[in-house]
Amino acid sequence: MPRRGPTLPPQNLERFNTAPADEAHRTLLTCLHSPSWAHRVTAHRPYPDLPALLAAADEAAYDLGPADLARALAHESLPALPEGTYSAAHTALSAAHAAYESRFGHVFVICLDDIPADEVLDRVLAAIRSRLANDPEEERQVAAEELRRLARGRLVRATRGRHAGAANPSVPL
Repeated sequence: MPRRGPTLPPQNLERFNTAPADEAHRTLLTCLHSPSWAHRVTAHRPYPDLPALLAAADEAAYDLGPADLARALAHESLPALPEGTYSAAHTALSAAHAAYESRFGHVFVICLDDIPADEVLDRVLAAIRSRLANDPEEERQVAAEELRRLARGRLVRATRGRHAGAANPSVPL
């Protein structure tokens, strides 16, 4: 059986397709804080289905220039740890984040969609440690890919009427 991509109730996609451009743009900014990305995705409406919307969002994310990437990274927050994480883990993670930000000049971003809560801390620490070995250009590419993945997951949640970003509620579609 062929694997199907994410689905979405037709009325949600219709609402996104017909929303005023400024409303769609604001919603998209909760997924990825890049005005050029949000403008491009908004401008190409209507989308026939969610996979087409996600493909357009991916394509726009792949085309982010250095300034767009820097702006998007500046609006990201650190990944949240699961509730009940012990203080030593917070200390280790804070030190790792500080080292990362010192080396690369921006917050560490990672997409944790579909990662079980009990694996989040290990994944984040392992990823930071691994990515600290990257040169700045390589890390820029990795961070851009993580931003693309974050935006994709947030866009799916926003079009389903759920909270899009870690710190920003989505504008209802």
